[in-house]
Amino acid sequence: MGVRQSPTQGQTVETAGLLFDTGSTVHIAMLAGEYPPRWGGMATTIFHLCAELGRAGHQVTVITRRGSGEAPALEGVRIVEVPWLKAPMAFTRSFGRHALKALKAVHAEDPVDVVHVHAPLTSWSRRQFRSCHATVAPSVTTLHGSWVGERDGLLMARRMKEPAAIANPNDLAILLTAGHYARYEQAAVDESVCVAISAFSRNEFIERYRTPSSWACEVVHWGIDTDMFRPAEPADEDAIVELRGRLGAGVGQPLLLAVGRLAARKGYATLLKGFAHLHASAPDVKLAIVGRGHLRSRLLNQAKRLGVEDAVRIESSLPFDELAMAYRAADLVVFPSLYEGLGMIPIEAMASATPVVTVNHGPMPETVDATVGATYTLGDADAFSSTVLNELQDQEALASKGRAGRARVLERFTMQQEVDAYLEAYRRAVDFRAA
Repeated sequence: MGVRQSPTQGQTVETAGLLFDTGSTVHIAMLAGEYPPRWGGMATTIFHLCAELGRAGHQVTVITRRGSGEAPALEGVRIVEVPWLKAPMAFTRSFGRHALKALKAVHAEDPVDVVHVHAPLTSWSRRQFRSCHATVAPSVTTLHGSWVGERDGLLMARRMKEPAAIANPNDLAILLTAGHYARYEQAAVDESVCVAISAFSRNEFIERYRTPSSWACEVVHWGIDTDMFRPAEPADEDAIVELRGRLGAGVGQPLLLAVGRLAARKGYATLLKGFAHLHASAPDVKLAIVGRGHLRSRLLNQAKRLGVEDAVRIESSLPFDELAMAYRAADLVVFPSLYEGLGMIPIEAMASATPVVTVNHGPMPETVDATVGATYTLGDADAFSSTVLNELQDQEALASKGRAGRARVLERFTMQQEVDAYLEAYRRAVDFRAA
């Protein structure tokens, strides 16, 4: 580590360069409003980032919400749980307050070099960011998306007649208070070194928030565990056949796989409409949806009304190893989400050498194009049907796109690339504070 002074002096390191010399180690405090066993897109990416940082010899203290069970053990990673108010949206402020208190206690015991904040599930005011910088360490904030973007996704879901678009208390809270909570994202823009998970998210903040023309917000895409998410091998054959059967696809029946939380902005009702169009032309095609959420019964009822209930399966969850196998077992992964900061599902599919069909909207074109799958017009059921049908008709092209997707992930979405980028962001934060 670098040379430290007492935290009461408001200076964590004496020389930023010493902290990031080759072979040095860093103590990172990771403020994660979502962390396993609260599995989700954000939790999964934070978990893998912490695992890689710990494996590289760095020290990570994860400060997260209490009460979700025991987190998986990782080398070099300590978990500190804090209380939080169980109320929609307000939990981000409550967690932020308790996290700052815990952060100061951690720093008093073992000085922290850099604080990594994950927005929008951690809401800090300008005063809280400044307190962190004055008494603990500089901060880097990852912008996983914005509350106003989430709100717009819900409004789009309502226009597209997605079921229960604003009936869920969390979704209703987003709709009503997104503008208020955006002020805390603005605080991160003003007070922290920011990293966006996609060019789309970066541009969203430039368009929606007050950002200086010189705003140096780097884009760091999520990294994927390319050992877990890998192409199928001959040894997988029996397991793939068994899993395909459980997901409703027999021999010779193409399987579409959709993965993600069953929430309105994920676009599953729109997906089912498109699948009904597809099923009329290709009745052997099956659809499996893997995800937890309050919409399961509504989606199954919709599938019944559309006449495709026998061709649709919804699995509430799969263990990680089976989910990874499901990617390998599918002919195509479909991703109809109406709003994402980046979208991890298409990247996991590509790492598994499975082509992806997704919307031509938001960050999706950053990862998926005609060389690794296809995109279709958002909300257009006919476009979805024709696009999927076209992809399934050429098995040789599908295999080629699968190989190209795997190559793209190895080139652009590895964990090592993500870790290297964040270590550089940490260095920039320390250098900025020292200056």
